[in-house]
Amino acid sequence: MPDVGAPGAGSPAGAPDASSGALVGVLGGVGPLATVLFMERVVRSTAAARDQDHVDMIVLQHATVPDRTAFVLGRSADDPGPVLAADARRLAAAGADFLVLPCNTAHAFADAIGAATPVPLLSAVDVTVSAVLSSDVWTGRLSGPRPEAVGLLATEGTIASGVYLDAFNAHGVKTLVPDVADQATVTSLIYDGVKAGRGGDLTALDDVITHLRLRGAGAIVLGCTELSVAAEATPPDRLPGVVLVDALDELARATVLRAGHRLRAGLS
Repeated sequence: MPDVGAPGAGSPAGAPDASSGALVGVLGGVGPLATVLFMERVVRSTAAARDQDHVDMIVLQHATVPDRTAFVLGRSADDPGPVLAADARRLAAAGADFLVLPCNTAHAFADAIGAATPVPLLSAVDVTVSAVLSSDVWTGRLSGPRPEAVGLLATEGTIASGVYLDAFNAHGVKTLVPDVADQATVTSLIYDGVKAGRGGDLTALDDVITHLRLRGAGAIVLGCTELSVAAEATPPDRLPGVVLVDALDELARATVLRAGHRLRAGLS
């Protein structure tokens, strides 16, 4: 994957060369609820005392973008790449200074987005990997030493695309994915739960997470924004001792900084 606005590995939320007041273009709708949650997390992550202190965003809630996983897995010929590229051009024409994409699977089409416009894409994959690599993050926001292996909870499409596996492998971090039965449980929570509007939380993945930890995962990466929605609904005491690195959280923090704003105290 080409450089699409990735942060430096030493920065916890990583946003290089940000200019104050940058306008963020959000390639949204994939999925719709996850996009809304991303926007909320940007707002809640920003150090602001008034409306004018917040991040300016243009949001394209394009829910009819073809299914990313279905295309990656060869189950559909309906290519999301050109649609996402056209959306990127629309946001660029509206004045966006950089783009964000609150869908992990859609990062498989980062090349198409990058070819469509010179406006850079801040990669959720890169900022998440950066968080796992950053000693500042582990001493500040997370507990324990930086892991040698992470467990990845994501769509089948994200796993098959290799966007996380390749990015972690480039830094010597092993990526563990669920077996077939456990992945079916993850897929059900994403599609039959959150995307279908039936809700659900991460306690449905208790056994999946346990199996990944027994295989050596020192942290669990939530590499699907629907799982970020499920995490929002999870009681805080239901996953004791589990270190979660949420891609949506990392993208929200990086967006605030890249847009030239400050993180709320306790989030840096």
